[in-house]
Amino acid sequence: MPVTYKDAGVDLDVYAQSMGRLPALMHRTFSPRVISGDGGFAGLFRLDFEGKLFARNYRQPVLVSGTDGVGTKLKVAQLTGRHATVGIDLVAMCVNDLLCTGAEPLFFLDYVAMGRDDPDRLEQIVKGISDGCVQADSALLGGETAIMPDMYGTDDYDLAGFSVGVVEQSRLIDGRAIEPGDVVLGVASSGLHSNGFSLVRKIINDAGVKWDDTPEPLGGVSVADAVLEPTRIYVPAVRAIQSHYRVKQVLHGIAHITGGGLAENLQRVMPSGADAVIDAKAWEVPAIFQWLQQLGGVQPEEMERVFNMGIGLVLVVSGYYARTVSGLLETAGFPCQEIGKIVDGSGQVRYED
Repeated sequence: MPVTYKDAGVDLDVYAQSMGRLPALMHRTFSPRVISGDGGFAGLFRLDFEGKLFARNYRQPVLVSGTDGVGTKLKVAQLTGRHATVGIDLVAMCVNDLLCTGAEPLFFLDYVAMGRDDPDRLEQIVKGISDGCVQADSALLGGETAIMPDMYGTDDYDLAGFSVGVVEQSRLIDGRAIEPGDVVLGVASSGLHSNGFSLVRKIINDAGVKWDDTPEPLGGVSVADAVLEPTRIYVPAVRAIQSHYRVKQVLHGIAHITGGGLAENLQRVMPSGADAVIDAKAWEVPAIFQWLQQLGGVQPEEMERVFNMGIGLVLVVSGYYARTVSGLLETAGFPCQEIGKIVDGSGQVRYED
């Protein structure tokens, strides 16, 4: 019998079925800036709108790009059969990084690699990506689905995302404007987000905890639900501030709190002449972090370096406008509080004694 691609583990008929489910999930994310071209080899996107009402009229537009994945949080999704939210995580990890420059996310591309074709699973994954793009007001412009038997286990898959945004050069945020007297605002995370999951899985496995257990410290929520809570997307939060302050630049620095924790990520945007002094008692650490720390006997310093500990985004704001900015964030649905201040220094982040 002649050998076929199907014999090697790739069924082109099933692949075609999978691809047929995706256009609708993409179209729901489109804005008028997308130039329709289903079936083409690349996505098309207008940088500006036609017509006076929505025109951006960029003078010196700077394109901003970023790429990321979801890490071993995917292993939890695969172990528990819950694939509907990791796509939100994928979008969040990319667009939240873009926000740190003040950029508006424009469009998103995804890469899905699977050990075998599974139209239902793929649809769940891409539905999550589509949901994340809707939250981020970003067009899901295209992507790639690769079926790679032998490279991945039968039920394994991996995700990568790529986001492109734009910012007017005069509105670019790079931390250089940070100065003594500024206030550090912490915007709440939704939970673990998408970092530290190798440690999360080790703690849970070593303790013999099951994914469908409902420990009392988690308030009756299952372990799987708690750890798979999707990463919060902060696009509406930053947009609320930028829309309110169209001329003044009150945002002096933004840090997305991912691997490395608050201190290491905030330090990435600190100028050489200032320090950020953080009050770790200014916010209540969410239950999921306290439970994991106690369950695994993890030292506080390790927790703070691996996890966001309840703060997903840090904004360094002009002290004069800090209260108004906090109010804008709360109104937009993003809990926020003052967690520190900027003082003279050498570009470090340190905690109050």
